[in-house]
Amino acid sequence: MRNDAPALATAAPGRWRLSSAAPILVAALAAAALWVAPSVLDPFATNVLTRSMIYAVLAVTVDLLWGFMGALTFGQAAFFGIGAYAAAMLLGQYGGAPQWMAAALGLAVAVPAALGLAVGWLSFYHRSTALYASVVSLVVPIVVVQLIYSGGEWTGSSSGLVGFDVLPFEIEGYFRLAAIVMVAVTLAAWVFARSDAGRALVAVRDNDARCAYLGLDPKRLQVVMTTVLAGVAGLAGFVFANASGVVAPENAGFLFGTELVIWVALGGRGTLLGPVLGTIGIDYLGANLSGDLPFLWQLLLGATFVAVIILLPGGLAEIAKRAFAVLPSKGAEETAPRLVARPPKPIQVASEHPLLTVSGLAKSYGSLKVLENIDLAIRPGELVSLVGPNGAGKTTLMRCLSDGTEPISGAITVDGAPIAGLAPDRIVALGVGRKFQVASVFESLTVAECLLLARASQDGLSLVGQAGTLSLPQAALDVMRMTGLDRLLGTSVRLLSHGQKQALELSMVVALEPRIILLDEPTAGLTKAERTTIGTVLKTLTSDLGIAAVLVEHDLDFVREISSRIVVLHQGRLVLDGTVDEVVGSELVKTIYSGGGHD
Repeated sequence: MRNDAPALATAAPGRWRLSSAAPILVAALAAAALWVAPSVLDPFATNVLTRSMIYAVLAVTVDLLWGFMGALTFGQAAFFGIGAYAAAMLLGQYGGAPQWMAAALGLAVAVPAALGLAVGWLSFYHRSTALYASVVSLVVPIVVVQLIYSGGEWTGSSSGLVGFDVLPFEIEGYFRLAAIVMVAVTLAAWVFARSDAGRALVAVRDNDARCAYLGLDPKRLQVVMTTVLAGVAGLAGFVFANASGVVAPENAGFLFGTELVIWVALGGRGTLLGPVLGTIGIDYLGANLSGDLPFLWQLLLGATFVAVIILLPGGLAEIAKRAFAVLPSKGAEETAPRLVARPPKPIQVASEHPLLTVSGLAKSYGSLKVLENIDLAIRPGELVSLVGPNGAGKTTLMRCLSDGTEPISGAITVDGAPIAGLAPDRIVALGVGRKFQVASVFESLTVAECLLLARASQDGLSLVGQAGTLSLPQAALDVMRMTGLDRLLGTSVRLLSHGQKQALELSMVVALEPRIILLDEPTAGLTKAERTTIGTVLKTLTSDLGIAAVLVEHDLDFVREISSRIVVLHQGRLVLDGTVDEVVGSELVKTIYSGGGHD
């Protein structure tokens, strides 16, 4: 963490102790209880629960990917099977000496992680969709099982592998090993999910486009999570191979991957503990009932799945949430970080050298020309308003200025650097911030969490804790205080009004401390007083701090009050570029607006 790291590390120590000590205490109690459990369980229950706890580790990985990050995956079974097979093949070939056991563990983690990296890259390349990623995860287990079948003696083909050396444990030892791994993985996932970095997963699930326009790379995060959790699945495969002494193709198959998804859904995705308890409970019940009621058990499980999805979309964990909701707890604002002002960046000196240059820009969708031959130069300290009737191409121009992957003709440069081919997060790194026409925020997060993510590209995010202070530039604090958001830091964004969401998004963009800010109707949905506030903030950003601003706005009175220049677009062409008085009094502008088209 950079810049204000010392403040973030030492702030709110009481809150940090509470948030970290509670899960550690619960994990320690769970581990102690599971350590003594084999002494009171019969061998059948011990065996089955050992397997169930290993499966629970996989459920945690599925929940992080699906419940938190929003990527529905069926591929964790494939990584689990690969880890089990890698360990079994090496131990079968070289024996169970300590050095080979350590090598088997390393291989069981490394091979699935390497495949996870490849799968993650295929699933989350630029412009891929969540559906595409799910399809890839469907294919991976099928391909892996076919490779196992074609492996001959190496993989045991359809018969699997048996007879390889395993860890020198009794049945109770494997139970305790599985319990320790399950508790450790669940605790690590719990701490990470509650940390500031963990909230980034939810942000990607809610709005990956906004993440990119905050300077974060959602694709990288998705690939990293896929890779790391593939390695964790491989670790579970290593434990399974040793505990069972048998690995078979179905351990890597699509059916098992689907069962994992069902168990997570039934337990309550996005809760971690729900999937863990749900997986253990369902697998244990299945082992007890499938022998006596083999077909009826599957029917009961399927009916329960459908009922839970319809009646309890949050899974069985939703029942616990409703029960605990009646208990007293700290208010949201009590746990929100404290606002502090950041030291201001050096003011950009007004210069004749353009900060943003557009040369010969043209944009088409098929045969439809949306922009044509746009030339524009914007200097530090200028507030340039972009006006024109509906369908003039204003929002399309804003998109081209903030996303270098848009196919265009012509050239766009930021401080002399061309943006062609650059994804939005890399353009943000050049100093460009964008506010969308419709407020683009993170509905599942709090106001404070949204603003922490806005600073993440510069300050970083903790992997294990929550920041006690929220350090923002003064301009962002002004927007928040003038619109009342500073009193709503712990409030969920989904509870905000439309105008408050608009103000929050503007605060997030200003928090980036950009050199150029692109604003698409920033005052839409705000009251007259709030519009005046936003106008004051924008004038401060440009005139006092030297930031360049491009503003799309339909309120001509608002434009007249704050603009240093006005640019008029009509039918995709720049028809006028001049001072406020020149444009407002132009007969051409009056003619355009009287005969303007529609989007």
